Amino acid sequence: MSQATGRRGRIPWWMLVPGGLLMIVVIVVPLLAAVQISLLDLDQYTFREWLSAPFAGLANYTGALRDSSLLHAVWVSLGYSVIVTVVTVPIGVAAAVATHNAFRGRGLVRSVFLIPYVLPAFVVGTIWRIILQPQGIANQLLHGDGLWLNGPRSFWALVLVQAWSSWPLIYLLALAGLQSIDPLLHEAAALDGAGWWAKLRRIVLPLLRGPVALAAVIAFLHDLNAFTLPFVLFGVPAPRDVEVLPVLTYVESFQNFRFGVSAAMAIFSLILVLVPLVGYLRAVRLEKP
Repeated sequence: MSQATGRRGRIPWWMLVPGGLLMIVVIVVPLLAAVQISLLDLDQYTFREWLSAPFAGLANYTGALRDSSLLHAVWVSLGYSVIVTVVTVPIGVAAAVATHNAFRGRGLVRSVFLIPYVLPAFVVGTIWRIILQPQGIANQLLHGDGLWLNGPRSFWALVLVQAWSSWPLIYLLALAGLQSIDPLLHEAAALDGAGWWAKLRRIVLPLLRGPVALAAVIAFLHDLNAFTLPFVLFGVPAPRDVEVLPVLTYVESFQNFRFGVSAAMAIFSLILVLVPLVGYLRAVRLEKP
């Protein structure tokens, strides 16, 4: 091997230094701080000198499980996130398939499809809060007087609003997957006499399995960690049917001033996020030859 070839084969590890430092500052340091806070008896009385706050060990974790509605919030968060993901995946894939081929006005249609996703969550929550008020447009159109923002219907109101705002994420990732399919496959299928349904079922959908699985995982984690939309839509304290984990963590921290318990809830939330993410990465690794 020549000297030039050996020099080209070396990996420039120093190029990873900026990204590594950024990861340490943005991810590692806050994570370590959260772990430390979760092990301290930290409240509004000890927060000023939180480095010397009494050590609580695992008391905050047991307290979060025993003395709060953490398990209920986890169940609500998981339930509505799964429902929203199941609803939005076929909608996003169908929209991507419908706008993949060129037609007049395709750019306008694609732009309209992205409106729910590009709107800030605060704006989306405010608009839907007005729509779902007892005297709002929803009850006027349905000729009803149901309470959408409180009571049993609040859960389905959250599912509706979150699905409306998050399906374009599935659409974008599915559209990117469609554009990566080799056009020669479509031409070969057309030469073999395959119709649009056969091409969709035997070419498009099998090749979209990876992008759609990634889109489903990202959408599920996005819904699971959603804070702004439930916070604006229902306020605090939120109705019990929509008491999701991020809002409960906020209430414990900034209203009840139980900073140690809220940090323990944040760690539980991190574990909850890591489970589907690790499962997806493991499935992708197993699919590799």
